[in-house]
Amino acid sequence: MLKLNRRNFIKNTSLFALSSSFSQAYIMDAIANNPLKIYSVNVAKVTGNWNEMSEKAGVPLIFHSKKGSSKEFLELFSSSGEGQKLYDAISDNGGNQEDLLYKTNSIVSLDTSRIKNWKNLIPEYNEGNVAANTIRNKNGEIVGVPYISNADSMAYNKTKVGGEIDTWNALFDSQFKGYATMQNEPGPTLATTAIYLKETGKQDIDNPSDMSKSEVKGVSQFLIKQKKKGQFKTFWNDFANCVDLLKSEEVLVSSCWEPIAVNAAKKGVDIHYGTMKEGHQTWNNIWMLTESGKRRGQEDKFYKLMDLYLSPWFGARTVSIFGFTPQMTEVYEYVESNQNYFDENEKAIIEKRLKNKAIRMSVRGNSQQNLYPKELLAYYDWWSKVQAA
Repeated sequence: MLKLNRRNFIKNTSLFALSSSFSQAYIMDAIANNPLKIYSVNVAKVTGNWNEMSEKAGVPLIFHSKKGSSKEFLELFSSSGEGQKLYDAISDNGGNQEDLLYKTNSIVSLDTSRIKNWKNLIPEYNEGNVAANTIRNKNGEIVGVPYISNADSMAYNKTKVGGEIDTWNALFDSQFKGYATMQNEPGPTLATTAIYLKETGKQDIDNPSDMSKSEVKGVSQFLIKQKKKGQFKTFWNDFANCVDLLKSEEVLVSSCWEPIAVNAAKKGVDIHYGTMKEGHQTWNNIWMLTESGKRRGQEDKFYKLMDLYLSPWFGARTVSIFGFTPQMTEVYEYVESNQNYFDENEKAIIEKRLKNKAIRMSVRGNSQQNLYPKELLAYYDWWSKVQAA
């Protein structure tokens, strides 16, 4: 969000550095074949290593792990940054980031007719739909290819709470005092709280993803009050921190990303990921072609790689491994026709997750992520007061 916190998740789940992901022979072969130099995150990989992703795409790749905040990402691709020299394709969250990158000529518009699997794209990206603007510039031109998305919700310990939870109110319910947590970041936590307050009529809020100064103040004051009465065990800082809180049962309800719930459930705790009736914050991550990558003649490789990211092969694996939403249609049909790769248990999990995602995406109160709200300074200012309370 305001600080790209999913990057911290990636940092904590990175399994392979460049030196270990590629054999020396493979690196030399890739260099000889003018590899596509990508700057991305490890959840863009659904194989054991990037060598296998490269082979599956039929594109020589050199992977560079993305680091730093959203501000640092923009600076990397500014006129004085090194990003254009170093990378051909980059991925980041949609939600105004792509507009700023296009405005500075850091990325280029795309010819989707060169992506054969573009026809598979889910309808949320059609013009006029909820996520349409996250892959288009202000002129309506396509500048990004989405490969993962989600509607972030709440993880809860079903055994301990005594049943299913379908409301954000659980985070603020006195019966869970001292057993609740939210993310230690202003963007997602203020937006999630704003959705709850707006949809329950507790505060007048126009757009939870782009609040006015007074709206930010009201939401923050609500959280400060909750914090002072001891409602929160803590605010979680990163992926591993949140998993540990859920696994240890120090926390019973938590706003979080779905892979956290998936991982915590694997630890033997009865963790579920609910659908909140007030709505969710939705987001995506997109691939973009840099201006210098196009100048270096890397378009064909980029479009070929994008075919892999819009294939049911990738979609089935990203929902199975991480719990992310596939960006293409016919994923379950692919799973059913490839039962050598998905046993009955995996098949059932994928089917259930896909159904739950469809339900979450249909909730009226959903709000699309905005990395750069107009009153950004107010977000930071009030968040520091929440932290200090």
